[in-house]
Amino acid sequence: MAYDVLRLMPPDRPLRLLDIGCGEGQNAVFFAKNGYRVSAFDLTKSGINKAKAHAERHRVQVDFFTADLLSFRLEERFDVIFCSSVLHYLPPELREEIFANLREHTSVGGLNAVNAFVRKPFIPVAPDKEGAETHFKAGKLFGYYTDWEFLICKEEIFDCGSGGVPHKHCMDSLCARKP
Repeated sequence: MAYDVLRLMPPDRPLRLLDIGCGEGQNAVFFAKNGYRVSAFDLTKSGINKAKAHAERHRVQVDFFTADLLSFRLEERFDVIFCSSVLHYLPPELREEIFANLREHTSVGGLNAVNAFVRKPFIPVAPDKEGAETHFKAGKLFGYYTDWEFLICKEEIFDCGSGGVPHKHCMDSLCARKP
């Protein structure tokens, strides 16, 4: 999805990008190396410390900070909002509010690139599933952006080896432009 952002909204001018749930910073560093002005957050201080070290090794500037996805709300606009593999930690009752905040704080013509794990009854529950996860219903992610231009909209099933046990996941992915 990071390559999709680069292709769909290249940084041919200064573009502000927010990486939500950045983990150890691989995507944030990728975006910074490619010319975006990047801010990125994650819940854990240890993850952010690894992300900062990763950025230093690659000699790029990223504004890393710790924040909780459940309580953090944007107060400034971004040209690109990127969120990969963390939205399943949002409880269903917070999703509308959080997506409204993301949409509101995206610049006109800006891009949201997001994905979410989807529960399919024919795919066994992943062996490393955590208790805090709540998968989306198929297509639900797309409904938060009905008045935006869909540039990429897909659902896919893929193999995964996390936790050391081969298994499958289903994910809905969306890159949408704010009109």
